[in-house]
Amino acid sequence: MKMTILLQTLLEEFHAKMKTFTGGILREASFSDIPNKIMVAIGMRRTGKTYLMFQTIQKLLREVPISRILYLNFEDDRLYPMTGQQFGELIDSFYTLYPENHDNACYLFFDEVQNIEDWQLVIRRYSDTKNVKIYLTGSSAKLLSKEIATSLRGRSIATEIWPFSFKEFLRAKLIPQLDNSPLLGKKSLDQLRGWLRIYLDQGGFPETTFLDTSDRTQILQDYVSVVIFRDIIERYKITNISLVRYMIKTLIKNVGCGFSVNKFFNDLKSQGFSVGKTTVYDYLDYIEDAYLAFAVPLYSESLRKTQTNLRKLYAVDTGLVKAYTTSVSKDFGHHFENLIYLDLRRSRHEVFYYLTESRREVDFFARDSQGEWHLYQVCWTIDDPKTLERETLALNEAEKELGIKGQIITPESYFSSFLPALQKKTLS
Repeated sequence: MKMTILLQTLLEEFHAKMKTFTGGILREASFSDIPNKIMVAIGMRRTGKTYLMFQTIQKLLREVPISRILYLNFEDDRLYPMTGQQFGELIDSFYTLYPENHDNACYLFFDEVQNIEDWQLVIRRYSDTKNVKIYLTGSSAKLLSKEIATSLRGRSIATEIWPFSFKEFLRAKLIPQLDNSPLLGKKSLDQLRGWLRIYLDQGGFPETTFLDTSDRTQILQDYVSVVIFRDIIERYKITNISLVRYMIKTLIKNVGCGFSVNKFFNDLKSQGFSVGKTTVYDYLDYIEDAYLAFAVPLYSESLRKTQTNLRKLYAVDTGLVKAYTTSVSKDFGHHFENLIYLDLRRSRHEVFYYLTESRREVDFFARDSQGEWHLYQVCWTIDDPKTLERETLALNEAEKELGIKGQIITPESYFSSFLPALQKKTLS
């Protein structure tokens, strides 16, 4: 009875929320339509996982009554702490309130589900015994969102949620539709380059899109602090907080650059940190698992070459780079490269970089979801003939060695690839 009364209150609040939810910016990411699978949204905190749930619910409401939809956020203090048994009782109360749902397909949305003890047992049971479609999100010190899929033993499909892409950023800013023709005019290109600079400077976290510089910097730094303490320090019971902070700042401030664990380890020792090399590798894994920064390996059929060569660093958002950089200079080249890395991840590519036999570097050698390989060289500007010659030479060498046609990505070619999609600004 107590669970039923609580659920009635939560459902009333949820129904009121959906009446006022306007849809907002349509995200490029969406849950899969694969039947008989549990949908899981994974990604760094504050990237919009809950928002994706609401957008998915809004679409469902065009086809099913809201009485067949259950949404619960387990960071609500009224639901904490909760055992697996109580979780099951709460879902049972949903069917008690709406007995007709026993004969209908229902849609269950659980936010931050890892806050419940033995939640995976309950989810698996309802997935096996009821006509339901289940959607989950989660990230915390107890269980990072990436591990939710593992806990479900292959029954789930994961969707990665990232900060706004440049396209989503333009939609959020309600930038007027620009020239859709393949041959963009100089005025349009100048406008887009200007907005691209702003995007690379500010980043794409939804909450910070309309904030001024000081507020945005503070919030982005707060995001990182929450990840450090809840998803790394508390979870792994790490006591050397200053080392974790130093490592994260190093990774974020060096996007597009090579990273050597050995060199970083020696740097730590020279500064007086007492740490083993294995610990550095562990911390790097923790940071990547929290979707904060990423170390991209060299592509090679030789495992030894992959392990002994530098990894290239990228951040989850270029706004974080600015929030942790005191320099007034702006390295748009590396930030634009970071943008392309994130776009590749958004489109579910497995990403490497490539070194030719003469050790010329190609920024990305990536395999798409269909198993096809692609070569990309990223250039912020090709006005300098020497720069263009250097980048082209590396790409040509890689093409011959790999037998794959490559592509140089400049801001201009990047703009022309997506401009027609800007017409769709919000959910219809």
